Amino acid sequence: MDWKLLVLLLLTAVHAYRFVLEILQYRSANNPTPKSVEDVYDAETYQKWKHYCAAHSRLQLISTALSYALTLVLLLTNAFSAFATLFPTDNVYLQLIAVVLLDTLASLPLDVVISYVENLRIEEKYGFNRTTVKTFVLDRIRSFLIGLLFSIGLASLLASLYIFMGDWLILLFAAALFAFSLLLSFLYPFFSRIGNKFTPLEDGELKDRLMGLLTKHGYRVKAIEVMDASRRTTKLNAYFTGFGKMKTIVLYDNLVNSMSIDEICAVFAHELGHGLHKDVIKQQALNTVNFLSMALLVWGSVKLPALHTAFGFEDVNYGFSFILVGIALGLIQPLIGLLTAAYSRRAEYRADRQAVQEGYGEALITGLKKLARENFAHLAPSPVLVALEYSHPPLAARIEAIERELSK
Repeated sequence: MDWKLLVLLLLTAVHAYRFVLEILQYRSANNPTPKSVEDVYDAETYQKWKHYCAAHSRLQLISTALSYALTLVLLLTNAFSAFATLFPTDNVYLQLIAVVLLDTLASLPLDVVISYVENLRIEEKYGFNRTTVKTFVLDRIRSFLIGLLFSIGLASLLASLYIFMGDWLILLFAAALFAFSLLLSFLYPFFSRIGNKFTPLEDGELKDRLMGLLTKHGYRVKAIEVMDASRRTTKLNAYFTGFGKMKTIVLYDNLVNSMSIDEICAVFAHELGHGLHKDVIKQQALNTVNFLSMALLVWGSVKLPALHTAFGFEDVNYGFSFILVGIALGLIQPLIGLLTAAYSRRAEYRADRQAVQEGYGEALITGLKKLARENFAHLAPSPVLVALEYSHPPLAARIEAIERELSK
């Protein structure tokens, strides 16, 4: 079998799939707006949104095309194996580091340029960006270093497990990925403080009402904090993070400054709903399907040395295994995504019901509309895209569900 040709065909199929989705996204900007959300944008803002959506779609199409071209050139020229010869060939770990390093360095210029255009050009043009060039540079450096260390760590883990445990790799690697994802979720509150400032929510009516919601359900969090998101963007958000004693509710300062107390309480009640139903933990458990799929693909890639020798390696290179797995996952992930995205949307509806039950249904509707307006949300996305990739239901569907709950 011509393994090189097979991998290149898979790479082409994955990027063709991404192209189709991005074209669907581009065309869906012309979908009619549901009546329940017609008041989110006025006529002028709606036209501005369409231009914003088109600009992002064009950028994504360009990014996908350039990413495909870059990866195709690297694979066709056997660049990974050639670069690996610069490192001691008798050291498995240095060989995998060589491949990971080249992959990271080769994609860095494209990642930086796309991120620069997205944030300091498109987001800036439409009034969302507040990231300075200095902050942008620091963010990219941090992202590069964290990504490189993360990739080397995973590849080294793969090599160690297979060398010492053989075919037990499938279960052990899946378990290791699951444990690692839990660790990252646990440590996220610490990582998120790199480059961001968090301050406790100040005393007053808002804090009293939020604490009242927590006390009502006997629910404890480490803190309710406000993040200085306005340093980078004008968009609004809130999220729930951490486990156990580290559970924290985070509110963007933009959200605190832009919404009424009732609307903030509604958003908070929604996030509380996620916490009460342990959605973060359930999502992690659901991700086990992802981890098992990845582990199975990793096992297959190291059991077939021909996959590696087809690209110029003398033997299995564990760093290159991740490149091969990344390509294969591009085809498998959409199938898994149908399951995980469907569960996530269900969890969002359930969290919305929690806000209604707390007496904040009407405030949640106005708050969601404000979030959509300030974040330039797509009001009529393609149903295909929603099914495949959306972790949140479209705004119109959420409002209809909230109104049904209010009418009970």
